[in-house]
Amino acid sequence: MGYLFNPTACDLGGGVIKQRIARAGAGRSKGYRSIVLYRKGDKAFFVYGFPKNELDNIQGDEEALFKKVAKSVLALSDEQICLLVETGQFEAVIKDG
Repeated sequence: MGYLFNPTACDLGGGVIKQRIARAGAGRSKGYRSIVLYRKGDKAFFVYGFPKNELDNIQGDEEALFKKVAKSVLALSDEQICLLVETGQFEAVIKDG
């Protein structure tokens, strides 16, 4: 998942990054933002996305909550993650191509 860390990603610390996603015909500044819980070389979890034109940024209390969640989620074992996927609590995203 090397694409997560690029010039448009913002490392918020605590295992949380904010990633810009371009909107077709509008570029990155008018596109979307996503919040990803991420540990380099290990795991990545997309947890939130929003269009930039509807929400300028997440609030400080939301960022703190994402960091709290990241601490728990990034500590999950592979077995625990598989169980969460099997029970429908998490959804696996498979890279296409």
